[in-house]
Amino acid sequence: MWSENKVRIKDIAEELGLSTATVSNVLHGKTKKISEQTVKKVEKKLEERGYIPNMAATLLARNNSRIIGVVVNNHAKYEGHVFEDSFISAAINHLSDEIENKGYFMMLKKAKRITEIIEFASMWNMDGIVVIGFCEDEYQDLRDRIRVPFVIYDGFAQEQNRFGNITIDDFDGGRQAGLYLKEAGHSKVLCVADNEVCMDRKRFEGVCEGLGEKACFLKIPMHEKDRHIFYEKHFQQFLSYTAIFAVSDFYALELMRFLQRKHVNIPEDISIIGFDGSADAKNSNPRLTTVVQDNKLRAQTAISLLIRMINDSSVAENLCIPVKLEIGESVKNHI
Repeated sequence: MWSENKVRIKDIAEELGLSTATVSNVLHGKTKKISEQTVKKVEKKLEERGYIPNMAATLLARNNSRIIGVVVNNHAKYEGHVFEDSFISAAINHLSDEIENKGYFMMLKKAKRITEIIEFASMWNMDGIVVIGFCEDEYQDLRDRIRVPFVIYDGFAQEQNRFGNITIDDFDGGRQAGLYLKEAGHSKVLCVADNEVCMDRKRFEGVCEGLGEKACFLKIPMHEKDRHIFYEKHFQQFLSYTAIFAVSDFYALELMRFLQRKHVNIPEDISIIGFDGSADAKNSNPRLTTVVQDNKLRAQTAISLLIRMINDSSVAENLCIPVKLEIGESVKNHI
């Protein structure tokens, strides 16, 4: 087993065919004149030989730390389980892959307040940040208080200003769902969501556009225990519709399970459509019809934009990812 005392800079340099000065400069974070490929090669060898048990000190000493932070809004609706949410976990998985592919390190944090990002970014000398799930006014406030470039991965910002914004076409996703229901002969459609603003409103408006008429809207509670009481209270109301559009797969599947426990057959008695294209939707019984967003493409787009922003402070773009309705088995054809 090699130890720091037994391995010399000279040994590392000879193994890699580099000068001792190059290896020393990487050790001390003086990498401006060294290629990225060489830096990564030296760091890998140092770690393999146990010269530096922890590379964090070297990373933090640099002008560029190669660290990208990913901060997720630990919203009350997740009830302490934000990283267990299927959409959040899928997003983190793809972001992790893309950040690593670009030669950066990912540092993950959940935060109840967006201002927590300020200390987080400063403490770790971050090159850039991906922010998931906060609101428009919070983004503007964050931009005024930090210089680190950041990209909004899943949030709502109507007017992009001095930060990157990756959105999906929420309206068109709703429109596709509404059109599909219309073509299947559904006219009595209910939309369920826990709020009436931001992307959920866009999805509802899209459903109405696709249907060619205004769907009914029902606001459900944010906390799970309250939702189940609410579902019981509105059970008969649900049955007065031929189809339900939920603004997320999570709510669609939760409502599906509730109705099935009440001996309601899906889709024979009532049809259900979700939004997100989660793994849970693919494994449900019946398989949920859902609006799919490409998380891999979204992560690639977000990180590519963020790296451009890191290299050029004048860059700030609002990019939209298309979505597609994936037909499952949860919608009955009434025609």
